Amino acid sequence: MTASSLPAILKTRLLVGYLGERAQYGWWPTAFYEASSRLFLEPAFSRTSRLAQYHGVLETARRLHDEHLSVGSYHLFRLPEELEQDLHNLVQSPEADEFVLQEMRSMDTALGALKNLAGAVSGKSVGPTAIGNIGELDAPNTAKAIAAAYVSAFSQDAKTYPYLVG
Repeated sequence: MTASSLPAILKTRLLVGYLGERAQYGWWPTAFYEASSRLFLEPAFSRTSRLAQYHGVLETARRLHDEHLSVGSYHLFRLPEELEQDLHNLVQSPEADEFVLQEMRSMDTALGALKNLAGAVSGKSVGPTAIGNIGELDAPNTAKAIAAAYVSAFSQDAKTYPYLVG
């Protein structure tokens, strides 16, 4: 996977993670991205509270998606280990921090940013939805299709689980 497509995957992951929390669309019962969570996390994770937020949402979203998809499929919250490591490194960058502060201020701002990531790609998506093959994750339209699936589901007040086959 090229380094240029990793930021789009990370941004999509961050936005869907935020939008899926209980204060937004309630796909999972967490509140890692609420302002109060930093107050809770900072004493335990003084230098890595933002990373703790990310991993808390990541694990919660991963479990939900895994419950609805077959074993061996990949999805936004479960990618091959090498990509997971690259995303872990990328989420610690100053650019990722700035993105979180700017785009995840409110539900409307985050949904708008997710729509921008989807671009012109659209489609109705509810439930498990095949997007393609994991080898195609590097293709620009694959990341856009994943973002578009979530935009569609959030707009319909439904849940979707876009996945890639191995």
